[in-house]
Amino acid sequence: MKTSRFLPLTLAALVALTFSGCINGKKKPGGGGGSDSDSVNGTPLPERQEGVSFLGSNVDRSKFRPVFFSFDSFAIDGGERGKIDEVAGFMKSASNTLIIAGFTDERGTPDYNRGLGERRAQAVREALIRAGVDAGKIQTVSFGAEMPAATGGGESAWGKNRRAEFGVVR
Repeated sequence: MKTSRFLPLTLAALVALTFSGCINGKKKPGGGGGSDSDSVNGTPLPERQEGVSFLGSNVDRSKFRPVFFSFDSFAIDGGERGKIDEVAGFMKSASNTLIIAGFTDERGTPDYNRGLGERRAQAVREALIRAGVDAGKIQTVSFGAEMPAATGGGESAWGKNRRAEFGVVR
């Protein structure tokens, strides 16, 4: 009766393979969560600076306004482009490193939200690179739904949480 012992394991593996990559009945855009490669164009990210934390005292998070996103999107809306241009203007002449942190609202699983937050940070990174900022001066991180800018449910809170924030390393 060895076959009956392995049947539950085989079924569990089949179910896991069938549902991997799907969240809430929806395929993950971009193929998954945060990674060490740029999800916008597949190029490797620069090495992350040791000892630098987005929340550390050596990071100024108040210099630039966040870029906001639509629900379940990492496309940068036209109205947000001015914010990116402002950051690009500063970064072209600065020697600082910039950290872009991607965030989501509370909807979605933690893995999906971390992946979407990373895609948002990467989209902003790519826009800065296209604007002439040195790619080696930009790092990304995703916090997903962690560290919400606004608490509570509803679109007024969710809209404030779907963002990418900038941190300038001093």
